[in-house]
Amino acid sequence: MSGKGIYTALTGAIAQSKRLDTIANNIANANTTGFKANKQVFNEYLTDLEKTDNSIQFHQFPASEESFYDIRAYDRSYVDANSTYTNIEQGALQNTNNPLDLGLEGKGFMEILTSAGVRYTRNGALKRDVDGFLVTKDGHYVLQQQDEEALPPDQRKIQVGDKGVTVSYMGEVFSDGVARGKISMFEAGNFDALAKEGANRFRIKKDMDPLLTRATNTETHQGYIERSNVNIVDEMTNMISATRVFESTQDIIKAFDQINGKLVNDVPKV
Repeated sequence: MSGKGIYTALTGAIAQSKRLDTIANNIANANTTGFKANKQVFNEYLTDLEKTDNSIQFHQFPASEESFYDIRAYDRSYVDANSTYTNIEQGALQNTNNPLDLGLEGKGFMEILTSAGVRYTRNGALKRDVDGFLVTKDGHYVLQQQDEEALPPDQRKIQVGDKGVTVSYMGEVFSDGVARGKISMFEAGNFDALAKEGANRFRIKKDMDPLLTRATNTETHQGYIERSNVNIVDEMTNMISATRVFESTQDIIKAFDQINGKLVNDVPKV
């Protein structure tokens, strides 16, 4: 039984370690524009639930007949902490007075073109490149919406030139009094199909359908950016809690180790 216990305690410690990593990443991105916090998901996993009725069984003989029960040779339970989910709640909008900053209010994501293909982001801190195209801070093209014909992404760039830029609440871009296009924004009906890939960008997971629809209810606020939705107080509280649980699992592991030591060294002498 001590072997099972130490295994369960060990997986608990690993789970809390992963939780601490997630919390640390959230805190590190507390000031990242448009960042969405991650939360660790925990599940109790029982290997017994995978077994068929014809699995090999053996009897464990206890001290009394009343406490007799069947046990399978390789039963064990552990904590499964391999999953996280993204909290997509709205972040606060901060005024920057920069006309190329766009704060998104709603559930939409801007469509951008990277060297790896189309990606999605909430980071509306934009700029114009040397050719006058509207791009993200790391140089990825912001794409315009195309409803009538399906143009390839590299033909949907928004060129604003070197004149003043105005962006409406609906994402319509104007420069020098001329309409330059409408920023393409999507909402994901199945957000689990989107994965973070760094630099505040999301990609579509392989063989999964995000159920993308036009973000008709998302507004763009010119001269604003969306702050991270990380709550520092909550994250610090969670870090303290995870640290204490991690320390407790370490104490349990040490206790089982001492029990095993007595079984090996002391019991044979009796």
